[in-house]
Amino acid sequence: MEEISEEAAELVARVAALDIGKASLVACVRVPHESRPRARRQEVRTFATTTRSLLGLRDWLICQGVTLCVMEATSTYWKPPFYLLEDAIKCWVVNARDVKNVPGRPKTDRLDAVWLCKLAERGMLRPSFVPPPWQRDLCRYRRTLIQERTREKQRAEKLLEDTQIKLSSVISDIFGKSGRDMLEALIAGQRDPYVLPVTGRRRSLPAIVYSSPTGSGSGCTSRCWPNCTPLGRWTGPRR
Repeated sequence: MEEISEEAAELVARVAALDIGKASLVACVRVPHESRPRARRQEVRTFATTTRSLLGLRDWLICQGVTLCVMEATSTYWKPPFYLLEDAIKCWVVNARDVKNVPGRPKTDRLDAVWLCKLAERGMLRPSFVPPPWQRDLCRYRRTLIQERTREKQRAEKLLEDTQIKLSSVISDIFGKSGRDMLEALIAGQRDPYVLPVTGRRRSLPAIVYSSPTGSGSGCTSRCWPNCTPLGRWTGPRR
């Protein structure tokens, strides 16, 4: 469906906008009219979100000479179109807060795509930061490792609390140098609080840290220290 309107020159000559849903998306393209200098030609099409349809969308945008394609950050639905288009066309992901429609106007997928396209061609939108592909994978992997490390540390601290070993009460980081020395000694079978290799606050440390040498508690007792997986995992080789 094509429409022709008389409008002043815009900031972006050839622009496209996508209103993306789970199963389909609506694409609006606005480009200069071929024979009327001050007119804009607008075309709206609907595509499925399958890979084949998205490749067809990319070919259509390239044929139209689109230089900027904008899309709203809707859940994670924007990712497949963005990843398939970013190599051929400059793509922007914009915040939904910046593309609110005018109150009182009907809201449909087609009207949303047209509205988004008009905002983009007038330079009224700003893109959100989308990291490059290699950085995306690296950040996801880093976040996963940090979460796993935190879970393991919490398991180890809970194990210490279950056996009445109050390391976290006297040491700010039980996985620092002093804490690791004590954990290694405990795993090795050391039970004397005055022999445990601890640096700093030695006077109050034995009574608080090892108030229950026999390991009273509902969790793993002191007899199980050598087999405690969290402690063994976090007192392994250091950098």
